[in-house]
Amino acid sequence: MTFNDIFKSSFLESVTEFSLLDVFIGMVFALILGLFIFAVYKKSFSGIMYSTGFGMSLIGLSLVTTLVIMAVTSNVVLSLGMVGALSIVRFRAAIKEPMEIVFLFWSLAVGIVIGAGMIPLAVIGSLIIGVIIVLFANRKTNNTPYILIVNCADEKAEKSAVETIKSSVGKYLVKSKTVNTSGIEITAEIKVKESSMDFVNRVNEIEGVSEATLVTYNGEYMS
Repeated sequence: MTFNDIFKSSFLESVTEFSLLDVFIGMVFALILGLFIFAVYKKSFSGIMYSTGFGMSLIGLSLVTTLVIMAVTSNVVLSLGMVGALSIVRFRAAIKEPMEIVFLFWSLAVGIVIGAGMIPLAVIGSLIIGVIIVLFANRKTNNTPYILIVNCADEKAEKSAVETIKSSVGKYLVKSKTVNTSGIEITAEIKVKESSMDFVNRVNEIEGVSEATLVTYNGEYMS
């Protein structure tokens, strides 16, 4: 066996021919499911700053992953080289919401499954995942969590404010209390029974209460 025979072995020359029709069908389904993932992301988005670029990247990620998997499954040597090439890739994009990780992995999974030729699995699985995400994302809670900050002049005003708050909200929990020469500041975690915020006005009208501030709370909610 000569040196040239080693490089002409059947292992290095084994390139499986791919069908243009299969590639076209796979890319079309990847595009359709990518658009579906984008629509679910847009429908279930609950933040403030909506990123169109991230939504479009979900479509591109499905297409690119499908193309990569098709190439890997058609050539053993290329699959080994692809593993080495992808191992040096590092992503530095910041993830703002935990749900964005779900959509990224969803797009990757769709591309992998379609590239492997299991299109029905990708379609059925995406439909199930999409329905579940939309149902849970649009579920309305009865009690909305907030943080209430009340500035009181003395202990009497503090007691009156606390009684008013407890009778107006679903749950009340003091997070911090600050006492200084200017008065008493109470920071409480509350859950509002209804969408009305009139109780904040009643708290502010209490004699000795100089200020009442209500802000939304995005941390860990009370059980």
